[in-house]
Amino acid sequence: MWAWASTDDIATGERADWFHDLVSRTVSPHRLAITDRATFTARAGVLSLGSVEMSLHANSGHLAWRTPRLIRQGDPGHYLLGLITRGAKSVSQRRAESRLAAGDLILWDTSHPYVAESPASGQTWMTVLHIPRTAMLLPGDRLDAVLGGRFTTRIGVAAVLRDFLVSLRAHAGECSPAERAELERTALDLVTGVLAQQLDLTDRVPPDTRKEVMLRRIDAFVEHHLGDPRLTPGLIAARHHISVRTLHALFRSRGESVAASVTRRRLERCRADLADAGQAHRPIHEIAVRRGFFRPDGFSRAFRAAYGVSPREFRRLAGSAEPTRGGPES
Repeated sequence: MWAWASTDDIATGERADWFHDLVSRTVSPHRLAITDRATFTARAGVLSLGSVEMSLHANSGHLAWRTPRLIRQGDPGHYLLGLITRGAKSVSQRRAESRLAAGDLILWDTSHPYVAESPASGQTWMTVLHIPRTAMLLPGDRLDAVLGGRFTTRIGVAAVLRDFLVSLRAHAGECSPAERAELERTALDLVTGVLAQQLDLTDRVPPDTRKEVMLRRIDAFVEHHLGDPRLTPGLIAARHHISVRTLHALFRSRGESVAASVTRRRLERCRADLADAGQAHRPIHEIAVRRGFFRPDGFSRAFRAAYGVSPREFRRLAGSAEPTRGGPES
């Protein structure tokens, strides 16, 4: 479902004009200056989630600026949330100037002038959410305060949003329209959570959005601690500063208990590991322990109940054989 375009089939002398037209159509009208026309390359993709669009950009050095005159001529009225996944970029808007590296987020707005620059050396890769101003749940005057500012994604809700965008880029194109609509809601919830945290506006976030953001944070925590034998509802609740009762209430909205969710995720990771030819040297019991199953018989029963075959039989059917040195039968 992605719509892709690249300079691969564009003559070198025509690439600057082609790129100018591409950016103006997929982002907003700009002025552009290419750093090196002889070596310039670019690739871009666009995917609609609904009212929100996602775009991917990989390009070499250039300077782009959006002027008041261009804004008067045409404005899509979008907030743009960009995640740098490779290379670097500089963006300035409303007296804020940020130098971005891989893993950084930035919010800017097509309704205000800005300047964006990709360095002459190497390529910059960026994933962008195009969010209509009307879809934002936070006040515009407060959002203006963070335009052009850099957000780190190392911890917290921003880290959850980063991982979600990476997954969205990889898998959203395979989803049905109904599934993409659900992904759009999740994206808006996570973006709202990140921005509300930056602006100290958490109390202005709708309850449903707060709940979704909390669930996504819990999901990320569980994923990173599947091998921890202490991963209990009590630990999960304590790490997120909520009561165990609140934690169970959150999961009831999904129709799955906390314990069932943890077990399912552990089984899914074990299943993926067993199907991975690169891990064919690992004994089954070692894979189980790594994902949080410390009793071989319990793991084997849970795996068979979920997938209808034993772990050993699944590995054989998946095409990777366990080495003969491997431990007890699983």
